[in-house]
Amino acid sequence: MSRKPVILIVDDEKNTRAGLARALRGRYTVAEAENGLKALEWLDSHHADVVLTDLRMPGMDGMTLQARLMARDPRPILILLTAYGSIETAVEAMKRGAYDFLAKPVNLDRLELLLERALAESRLDEENRRLRAQIAEKFGFENIIGESSAMQEVFKTIKQVAPTRTTVLIQGESGTGKELVARALHQCSPRAQGPFIPVHCAALTPTLLESELFGHEKGAFTGAVERRRGRFELADGGTLFLDEIGEIDAALQVKILRVLEERRFERVGGSQPVDVDVRLVAATNRDLKQMMEAGEFREDLFYRLYVVNITLPPLRERTGDIALLAQHYLKTLAAEHGKPVAGMTAETLDALTAYSWPGNVRELRNVIERMLVLSHGGRLTVRDLPPNLRETPKRAGVESRAGRRMRDAERELIEEALRRHKGNRTQAAADLGISRRTLHRKLNEFGLRKTGGSSPPSG
Repeated sequence: MSRKPVILIVDDEKNTRAGLARALRGRYTVAEAENGLKALEWLDSHHADVVLTDLRMPGMDGMTLQARLMARDPRPILILLTAYGSIETAVEAMKRGAYDFLAKPVNLDRLELLLERALAESRLDEENRRLRAQIAEKFGFENIIGESSAMQEVFKTIKQVAPTRTTVLIQGESGTGKELVARALHQCSPRAQGPFIPVHCAALTPTLLESELFGHEKGAFTGAVERRRGRFELADGGTLFLDEIGEIDAALQVKILRVLEERRFERVGGSQPVDVDVRLVAATNRDLKQMMEAGEFREDLFYRLYVVNITLPPLRERTGDIALLAQHYLKTLAAEHGKPVAGMTAETLDALTAYSWPGNVRELRNVIERMLVLSHGGRLTVRDLPPNLRETPKRAGVESRAGRRMRDAERELIEEALRRHKGNRTQAAADLGISRRTLHRKLNEFGLRKTGGSSPPSG
């Protein structure tokens, strides 16, 4: 910690407080309170990392003070000071959340060690909380962006299905974000503290994939010099994500079906069953139903996987989300690369929206990153676009189908920005990455200033 930890000493005996404060001051910032009520008053306006309190005090004793401290957020570390006859009470206090206790008279060396250990564990807990928050932010809904009706249905399904242990099949073209959805399902589930184990099935041969999924015993095959746990075993208590499950062969399909039905398997070369509690989420960019009908995928496994189906739409079918995604990626990537790029011009957004995005969301993210890294100004312009995105989708003044979709998406984006900022045009323009003058021009162009329901107040 860069600052000194703060210790609050609570004891009705002045000499005890003074002696402890004298011993601790220097390495720690020390405050004193003569009883529980005074301690709570001090804590209302100050922060303490550790509260060192006597158990027996007039007015409010240590147990009552503990109950009040346990309800606070953040909760300080509580260490109790107790006379020999109150040790049973101190043990009860530890069951209720106190960190530890020390018998009076206090051994100062033991107190120092106890404080060091408690503060080290507290820092570790805080780091774990921060990491969990970062994971939740990265793999919750924050990175799955979309206001289109198709994506709203996806979000609704994730929220409904995540708390259960049911198998989920995610279908969609490459680059639509299938693994993000799988991670969101895991992160929003009761298994969130357990492991999330992804396996990309298309990247491995059938033999290697079998060993990867189920593990192997020593000597099971040439090169198996020791026992190895497989991904099913590693995912115990969590979620196993099988990406491109349509690529696995018939023999492996049988073994996966058995695990789903029996929740157990044998390692390659082994005979002892291994029990697992795993939630399976699978994904594919192929039509599994068509493969099943063609005899290329087992019918029984298909229906085990198809309990809940989430289909991700390609980006070309949700053009209204393109500008939203582009600005999201620009913001996050600018922070990641340390480049002070504030936004992009309206013409740049027009070009991004008009493009068909065969690589879907993944391609869009890569394009934004390329533009950002190679840009020189404070705002991305058409000049920063890759060559294949610089042509406008218009011919002889007549809008193409893509151009009409672009205008509809642009109008929808402007309306949503105005709703989000309660009609404040200055804030909406900044959110959209355009000037206020450009926003006014667009409002006139789309007739939004004259329609009663859409007419926004000035900002």
